[in-house]
Amino acid sequence: MKNNDYFYILDVFAEDKYSGNQLAVVIIKNALSVSKMQRIAKEFNFSETTFIISTQPENSGYNVRIFTPEREVPFAGHPVLGTAYVIQREIIKEPVRRIILNLKTGRIPVRPAFRRNKIIRLTMKQKEPVFGRTFNNNKAAAVLGLPASDIDSDYPIQEVSTGLPFIIVPLKNLAAVKNSKIDKENYFELIKNAEAKAIFVFCPETYKKENHINARMFAPYFGINEDPATGSANGCLAGYLLTHNYFGQGNIDIRVEQGYEIGRPSLIFLKAKKTKSSIEIYVGGKVIEVTKGILL
Repeated sequence: MKNNDYFYILDVFAEDKYSGNQLAVVIIKNALSVSKMQRIAKEFNFSETTFIISTQPENSGYNVRIFTPEREVPFAGHPVLGTAYVIQREIIKEPVRRIILNLKTGRIPVRPAFRRNKIIRLTMKQKEPVFGRTFNNNKAAAVLGLPASDIDSDYPIQEVSTGLPFIIVPLKNLAAVKNSKIDKENYFELIKNAEAKAIFVFCPETYKKENHINARMFAPYFGINEDPATGSANGCLAGYLLTHNYFGQGNIDIRVEQGYEIGRPSLIFLKAKKTKSSIEIYVGGKVIEVTKGILL
Protein backbone atom coordinates (compact mmCIF):
# COMPACT_ATOMS: atom_id res chain seq x y z
CA MET A 1 0.00 0.00 0.00
CA LYS A 2 3.04 2.26 -0.16
CA ASN A 3 1.86 4.27 -3.16
CA ASN A 4 -1.87 3.66 -3.02
CA ASP A 5 -4.61 5.59 -1.27
CA TYR A 6 -6.13 3.12 1.14
CA PHE A 7 -8.95 3.03 3.65
CA TYR A 8 -10.35 1.57 6.82
CA ILE A 9 -13.99 0.83 7.48
CA LEU A 10 -14.84 1.17 11.16
CA ASP A 11 -17.83 0.89 13.46
CA VAL A 12 -17.83 3.89 15.81
CA PHE A 13 -19.77 4.16 19.08
CA ALA A 14 -20.12 0.39 18.75
CA GLU A 15 -20.08 -2.14 21.56
CA ASP A 16 -19.83 -5.01 19.06
CA LYS A 17 -18.81 -5.35 15.42
CA TYR A 18 -21.53 -4.46 12.88
CA SER A 19 -23.23 -2.04 15.24
CA GLY A 20 -22.61 1.66 15.89
CA ASN A 21 -22.03 4.09 13.03
CA GLN A 22 -20.09 3.03 9.95
CA LEU A 23 -17.18 5.20 8.86
CA ALA A 24 -14.73 5.07 5.99
CA VAL A 25 -11.34 6.69 6.65
CA VAL A 26 -9.17 7.27 3.58
CA ILE A 27 -5.42 7.78 3.96
CA ILE A 28 -4.32 9.91 1.00
CA LYS A 29 -0.98 9.14 -0.64
CA ASN A 30 -1.83 10.90 -3.91
CA ALA A 31 -3.48 14.32 -4.09
CA LEU A 32 -7.26 14.19 -4.51
CA SER A 33 -9.48 17.02 -5.67
CA VAL A 34 -12.46 18.06 -3.57
CA SER A 35 -14.81 16.72 -6.24
CA LYS A 36 -12.99 13.36 -6.21
CA MET A 37 -13.25 13.15 -2.42
CA GLN A 38 -16.96 13.90 -2.67
CA ARG A 39 -17.43 11.15 -5.26
CA ILE A 40 -15.56 8.67 -3.08
CA ALA A 41 -17.77 9.60 -0.12
CA LYS A 42 -20.81 9.04 -2.31
CA GLU A 43 -19.42 5.64 -3.31
CA PHE A 44 -19.03 4.52 0.30
CA ASN A 45 -22.43 6.10 1.04
CA PHE A 46 -21.95 6.08 4.80
CA SER A 47 -23.12 9.02 6.90
CA GLU A 48 -19.57 10.36 6.61
CA THR A 49 -16.25 9.53 5.00
CA THR A 50 -13.05 11.22 6.16
CA PHE A 51 -9.80 11.92 4.36
CA ILE A 52 -6.47 12.19 6.15
CA ILE A 53 -4.82 14.74 3.88
CA SER A 54 -1.26 14.09 5.00
CA THR A 55 0.45 11.56 7.25
CA GLN A 56 2.80 14.32 8.43
CA PRO A 57 1.49 16.49 11.29
CA GLU A 58 0.98 20.20 10.77
CA ASN A 59 0.77 22.56 13.76
CA SER A 60 0.90 19.44 16.00
CA GLY A 61 -2.23 18.03 14.36
CA TYR A 62 -3.39 16.07 11.32
CA ASN A 63 -5.35 17.74 8.55
CA VAL A 64 -8.66 15.97 7.96
CA ARG A 65 -11.68 16.67 5.77
CA ILE A 66 -15.16 15.20 6.28
CA PHE A 67 -17.78 14.48 3.63
CA THR A 68 -21.35 13.21 3.78
CA PRO A 69 -22.70 11.56 0.61
CA GLU A 70 -23.92 15.00 -0.54
CA ARG A 71 -21.52 17.64 0.78
CA GLU A 72 -18.50 18.51 2.92
CA VAL A 73 -19.10 19.38 6.58
CA PRO A 74 -16.80 21.30 8.95
CA PHE A 75 -17.20 18.91 11.87
CA ALA A 76 -18.80 15.60 12.81
CA GLY A 77 -18.44 13.48 15.92
CA HIS A 78 -18.00 9.83 14.99
CA PRO A 79 -15.64 10.72 12.11
CA VAL A 80 -13.37 12.50 14.61
CA LEU A 81 -13.11 9.47 16.88
CA GLY A 82 -12.74 6.98 14.03
CA THR A 83 -10.12 9.06 12.24
CA ALA A 84 -8.13 9.57 15.44
CA TYR A 85 -8.18 5.79 15.90
CA VAL A 86 -6.70 5.27 12.41
CA ILE A 87 -4.09 7.98 12.93
CA GLN A 88 -2.91 6.31 16.13
CA ARG A 89 -2.93 2.81 14.68
CA GLU A 90 -1.58 3.51 11.20
CA ILE A 91 0.51 6.68 11.46
CA ILE A 92 1.70 7.23 15.05
CA LYS A 93 1.85 3.50 15.86
CA GLU A 94 2.47 3.91 19.58
CA PRO A 95 0.34 4.95 22.59
CA VAL A 96 -0.07 8.72 22.94
CA ARG A 97 -2.04 10.87 25.35
CA ARG A 98 -3.59 13.15 22.74
CA ILE A 99 -4.29 13.27 19.00
CA ILE A 100 -5.28 16.57 17.39
CA LEU A 101 -7.38 16.74 14.25
CA ASN A 102 -7.26 19.96 12.22
CA LEU A 103 -10.77 20.36 10.81
CA LYS A 104 -12.54 23.19 9.05
CA THR A 105 -14.14 24.10 12.36
CA GLY A 106 -10.75 24.21 14.10
CA ARG A 107 -8.50 21.97 16.18
CA ILE A 108 -10.26 19.09 17.94
CA PRO A 109 -8.29 17.12 20.57
CA VAL A 110 -8.98 13.43 21.12
CA ARG A 111 -7.78 11.38 24.08
CA PRO A 112 -7.39 7.62 23.56
CA ALA A 113 -7.58 5.24 26.51
CA PHE A 114 -5.40 2.13 26.22
CA ARG A 115 -5.30 -1.35 27.68
CA ARG A 116 -2.20 -3.40 26.83
CA ASN A 117 -1.37 -0.82 24.13
CA LYS A 118 -4.76 -1.29 22.47
CA ILE A 119 -7.29 1.53 22.26
CA ILE A 120 -10.40 0.70 24.29
CA ARG A 121 -12.15 4.09 24.05
CA LEU A 122 -11.60 7.54 22.56
CA THR A 123 -12.95 10.82 23.89
CA MET A 124 -13.05 14.17 22.13
CA LYS A 125 -13.39 17.60 23.67
CA GLN A 126 -15.90 19.58 21.64
CA LYS A 127 -16.12 23.31 21.26
CA GLU A 128 -18.27 25.35 23.63
CA PRO A 129 -21.93 25.19 22.59
CA VAL A 130 -23.54 28.10 20.79
CA PHE A 131 -27.32 28.44 21.18
CA GLY A 132 -29.46 29.74 18.37
CA ARG A 133 -33.11 30.26 17.59
CA THR A 134 -36.04 28.32 19.00
CA PHE A 135 -38.85 26.70 17.02
CA ASN A 136 -42.60 26.34 17.27
CA ASN A 137 -43.73 23.01 18.78
CA ASN A 138 -46.50 22.49 16.24
CA LYS A 139 -44.18 23.02 13.27
CA ALA A 140 -41.56 20.66 14.68
CA ALA A 141 -44.21 18.04 15.42
CA ALA A 142 -45.43 18.26 11.81
CA VAL A 143 -41.88 17.62 10.59
CA LEU A 144 -41.67 14.51 12.78
CA GLY A 145 -45.16 13.21 12.01
CA LEU A 146 -46.10 13.46 15.69
CA PRO A 147 -48.88 15.14 17.65
CA ALA A 148 -47.61 18.27 19.40
CA SER A 149 -48.50 16.61 22.72
CA ASP A 150 -45.50 14.25 22.21
CA ILE A 151 -43.10 17.17 22.58
CA ASP A 152 -41.91 17.96 26.10
CA SER A 153 -43.01 21.59 26.36
CA ASP A 154 -41.01 22.12 29.57
CA TYR A 155 -37.95 22.56 27.34
CA PRO A 156 -37.39 24.51 24.10
CA ILE A 157 -36.85 23.18 20.61
CA GLN A 158 -33.59 24.93 19.85
CA GLU A 159 -30.61 25.17 17.53
CA VAL A 160 -27.34 24.25 19.23
CA SER A 161 -23.86 23.98 17.71
CA THR A 162 -20.48 22.74 18.91
CA GLY A 163 -19.12 23.00 15.37
CA LEU A 164 -22.11 21.70 13.40
CA PRO A 165 -25.61 22.94 14.32
CA PHE A 166 -28.58 20.72 15.15
CA ILE A 167 -32.20 21.34 16.01
CA ILE A 168 -32.66 19.67 19.40
CA VAL A 169 -36.19 18.36 20.01
CA PRO A 170 -37.16 17.06 23.50
CA LEU A 171 -39.78 14.31 23.39
CA LYS A 172 -41.73 12.85 26.30
CA ASN A 173 -41.14 9.13 25.90
CA LEU A 174 -39.66 6.29 23.90
CA ALA A 175 -42.87 5.74 21.94
CA ALA A 176 -42.62 9.29 20.56
CA VAL A 177 -38.99 8.75 19.57
CA LYS A 178 -39.84 5.44 17.88
CA ASN A 179 -42.78 7.01 16.01
CA SER A 180 -40.73 9.92 14.67
CA LYS A 181 -40.62 9.94 10.89
CA ILE A 182 -39.51 12.86 8.74
CA ASP A 183 -42.12 14.54 6.57
CA LYS A 184 -39.75 15.93 3.93
CA GLU A 185 -42.00 18.75 2.74
CA ASN A 186 -42.37 20.12 6.28
CA TYR A 187 -38.72 19.37 7.02
CA PHE A 188 -37.33 21.40 4.13
CA GLU A 189 -39.73 24.22 4.94
CA LEU A 190 -38.52 24.26 8.56
CA ILE A 191 -34.80 24.31 7.74
CA LYS A 192 -35.12 26.75 4.82
CA ASN A 193 -34.13 29.76 6.92
CA ALA A 194 -32.44 27.87 9.75
CA GLU A 195 -28.72 27.52 10.32
CA ALA A 196 -29.19 23.90 11.43
CA LYS A 197 -30.18 21.38 8.78
CA ALA A 198 -30.32 18.26 10.98
CA ILE A 199 -32.89 17.28 13.60
CA PHE A 200 -31.97 15.46 16.81
CA VAL A 201 -34.78 14.07 18.97
CA PHE A 202 -34.32 12.59 22.44
CA CYS A 203 -36.22 11.36 25.49
CA PRO A 204 -35.35 10.11 29.01
CA GLU A 205 -36.86 6.64 28.43
CA THR A 206 -34.45 4.00 27.11
CA TYR A 207 -34.29 0.45 25.78
CA LYS A 208 -31.57 -0.47 28.30
CA LYS A 209 -31.97 0.48 31.94
CA GLU A 210 -28.30 1.40 32.37
CA ASN A 211 -28.64 4.18 29.77
CA HIS A 212 -30.02 7.65 30.44
CA ILE A 213 -31.18 9.03 27.07
CA ASN A 214 -32.51 7.54 23.83
CA ALA A 215 -32.00 9.60 20.67
CA ARG A 216 -32.40 9.68 16.89
CA MET A 217 -30.93 12.01 14.25
CA PHE A 218 -32.39 12.86 10.82
CA ALA A 219 -30.59 14.87 8.12
CA PRO A 220 -31.97 14.40 4.58
CA TYR A 221 -30.30 17.70 3.61
CA PHE A 222 -26.93 15.96 3.97
CA GLY A 223 -28.11 12.77 2.25
CA ILE A 224 -28.58 11.04 5.63
CA ASN A 225 -32.11 9.82 6.22
CA GLU A 226 -31.12 8.65 9.71
CA ASP A 227 -27.77 8.44 11.47
CA PRO A 228 -27.01 5.48 13.78
CA ALA A 229 -24.80 7.51 16.16
CA THR A 230 -24.05 11.22 16.03
CA GLY A 231 -21.20 12.49 18.18
CA SER A 232 -21.58 16.12 17.11
CA ALA A 233 -25.31 16.13 17.91
CA ASN A 234 -24.69 14.45 21.26
CA GLY A 235 -22.19 17.15 22.13
CA CYS A 236 -24.88 19.72 21.37
CA LEU A 237 -27.27 17.68 23.51
CA ALA A 238 -24.83 17.78 26.43
CA GLY A 239 -24.72 21.57 26.28
CA TYR A 240 -28.50 21.72 25.95
CA LEU A 241 -29.08 19.44 28.95
CA LEU A 242 -26.82 21.53 31.17
CA THR A 243 -28.08 24.90 29.99
CA HIS A 244 -31.73 23.95 30.46
CA ASN A 245 -31.06 22.10 33.75
CA TYR A 246 -32.59 18.89 32.38
CA PHE A 247 -31.11 16.66 35.08
CA GLY A 248 -31.11 19.36 37.76
CA GLN A 249 -27.34 19.46 38.28
CA GLY A 250 -24.31 21.43 37.16
CA ASN A 251 -22.57 18.54 35.44
CA ILE A 252 -23.56 15.36 33.62
CA ASP A 253 -21.96 11.96 33.10
CA ILE A 254 -24.42 9.90 31.09
CA ARG A 255 -24.87 7.17 28.50
CA VAL A 256 -26.87 7.86 25.34
CA GLU A 257 -28.27 5.07 23.15
CA GLN A 258 -28.96 5.71 19.48
CA GLY A 259 -29.54 3.69 16.31
CA TYR A 260 -31.83 1.02 17.77
CA GLU A 261 -34.68 1.88 15.41
CA ILE A 262 -32.52 1.18 12.34
CA GLY A 263 -30.75 -1.94 13.61
CA ARG A 264 -27.42 -0.26 14.46
CA PRO A 265 -27.43 0.01 18.28
CA SER A 266 -24.89 2.55 19.45
CA LEU A 267 -23.58 3.82 22.76
CA ILE A 268 -22.25 7.34 23.33
CA PHE A 269 -20.66 8.50 26.59
CA LEU A 270 -21.36 12.13 27.44
CA LYS A 271 -19.62 14.24 30.07
CA ALA A 272 -20.15 17.96 30.52
CA LYS A 273 -19.64 20.51 33.23
CA LYS A 274 -20.15 24.19 33.79
CA THR A 275 -17.18 26.34 34.70
CA LYS A 276 -17.26 30.01 35.68
CA SER A 277 -17.11 31.12 32.06
CA SER A 278 -17.98 28.17 29.82
CA ILE A 279 -19.37 24.69 29.33
CA GLU A 280 -16.87 21.88 28.78
CA ILE A 281 -18.16 18.97 26.69
CA TYR A 282 -16.62 15.53 26.20
CA VAL A 283 -18.01 12.84 23.90
CA GLY A 284 -16.60 9.33 23.91
CA GLY A 285 -17.09 5.85 22.59
CA LYS A 286 -15.58 2.69 21.22
CA VAL A 287 -14.16 2.11 17.72
CA ILE A 288 -14.05 -1.33 16.10
CA GLU A 289 -12.18 -2.19 12.88
CA VAL A 290 -14.20 -3.95 10.21
CA THR A 291 -12.01 -4.01 7.12
CA LYS A 292 -9.11 -2.39 5.30
CA GLY A 293 -8.61 -1.93 1.57
CA ILE A 294 -7.03 -0.11 -1.36
CA LEU A 295 -8.59 2.53 -3.59
CA LEU A 296 -7.91 1.40 -7.15
